[in-house]
Amino acid sequence: MGSRHNGKGHNGDDVRQVTETPDVSHIKNPDVTHEASDVNVSGILKFVMGLTIFGAVVFVLMWGMFRLLNAQETVKEPEAGPMAMTEEERLPPEPRLQAAKGFGVKRENGEWVNLEKKEPEAEYRVLREQWERHLNCQGEDESAGPAINCVPIEEAMKKLLEGGSVHVRTSNDSGTPGVAPPTAWSSGRVSGKAER
Repeated sequence: MGSRHNGKGHNGDDVRQVTETPDVSHIKNPDVTHEASDVNVSGILKFVMGLTIFGAVVFVLMWGMFRLLNAQETVKEPEAGPMAMTEEERLPPEPRLQAAKGFGVKRENGEWVNLEKKEPEAEYRVLREQWERHLNCQGEDESAGPAINCVPIEEAMKKLLEGGSVHVRTSNDSGTPGVAPPTAWSSGRVSGKAER
């Protein structure tokens, strides 16, 4: 077995190179063998399947054990004494932090809206809904009808525009006897002295 390479060298000389592979078929070493393939796929799959089944069995056993232990502790737990505080009494005093345990809003009709574990904007949404009902003259109870002497904000604005005149308080019309109206220099504060 061999191959010959005939050709010219870089100097133009005729170069004949002969390469032969030696015959090593007569060398035998029974202690060294080679694998038929690189990876035994079926063995790996069997191992992974066995590991998965074993993990599932351990998980179910641990879950059952914890359920059993919790049930035993519940049975052993003594009843609360007569002096023990209730869940409501354990809460911190008002005002509470937003989204904290026991946090909520009481509406004008006395209804309690629980905002525990809600986003901070939930309080604003409840109050905004209440304000919208006031602006549109909707009572807390829809069947009760609109409140007495209440004009929805949209109708009030239309009436104001139709009437054409709006009473504007002047410096001589303070509205409160003995109190001077605010001026530009007072930053909106009123003094107890009336102008004479």
